[in-house]
Amino acid sequence: MKDTMDTNDKNLKTERKILNLSLAGSILFLLAEVFFAIYTGSKAVLMDCVYDIADLVMIGPFIVLVPLLYKPMTERKPYGFAQVESLFVLIKYCILLGVDVVLVLNCVKTILSGGNEVDANVLAVFELAVSAGCVLMYLVLRRFQKKYSSPSIKAELFIWKLDALSTLGVGCAFVLNLILLRTPLSFICPYVDPGIAIILAIVLIKEPIEMIIDSLRSLVLFAPDREIQKKIEELSKATLTAEGCEITGIDVIKTGRKVWAEIYFLPAGNTIDLVRLKELHKQINDNAKAHFDSFYIDLLPDMEEYRVVPEEEAKARRYELIRYLEEKEKKKQ
Repeated sequence: MKDTMDTNDKNLKTERKILNLSLAGSILFLLAEVFFAIYTGSKAVLMDCVYDIADLVMIGPFIVLVPLLYKPMTERKPYGFAQVESLFVLIKYCILLGVDVVLVLNCVKTILSGGNEVDANVLAVFELAVSAGCVLMYLVLRRFQKKYSSPSIKAELFIWKLDALSTLGVGCAFVLNLILLRTPLSFICPYVDPGIAIILAIVLIKEPIEMIIDSLRSLVLFAPDREIQKKIEELSKATLTAEGCEITGIDVIKTGRKVWAEIYFLPAGNTIDLVRLKELHKQINDNAKAHFDSFYIDLLPDMEEYRVVPEEEAKARRYELIRYLEEKEKKKQ
């Protein structure tokens, strides 16, 4: 129990450090983007700016929420604060989606009214510099992530990586704009800035939609992705089948960063020692820690599927168990 508490404290400190660092970086880049969005009147810079504001608005309250995610579950809060995390993610990405749509409509209106002339020299240098800064921040956060990772940390890393790629693309587009100015295609230049903003919005719209769907599934406690269920099934079978048990069903719930699994099984010979059941529970739980941030399981003998196992089937299961134990002994030697 003490080891678990120490691990949680260490993870909490790491997560708060990463989020605080990300918050400081976001504020710094946001101030620069606000200045250049006003100074140049660029729609593309404005698009980046609004995304950063939406992220900043949510990361502040989330830093306050993080310690609550490490509090133990209680009778009044059987899922702890895990669903609050899903709610935060849902609100954040709904805001981003709404902003995305509004800015696209605004850019379309700008194109229809004749485009938007901007200083491509200044913007090209600025966007490429921001891209380099985002790459640096991503590498720093990724180094911290090696100590501990969670959905919120992964989300922050994804946002910085996305910022680095999007600003690099915008910077290259403005470099192309400078080239077009010296060609017969210079009439396209007023449409480059709003055009970049629309492309950026379309590229970025995929993530909010995916995260909104995932958060809704978490909030209503629907089964998670098939990949998560498959991994739990593999971990369970690796332990229980070797014990001669037959898995009859697995129910999985995921909300926020926490995963709950109820594994129904038929024990070999229709009986199982409670001490051994506890050992199997610990074994599955320990193996799952390498794949999930917070994992909870219940091993439940299946009363509905209970049946007397025919003698031949029981012998076959015992044979599998003996063979498994023999192979295990050989590996030790």
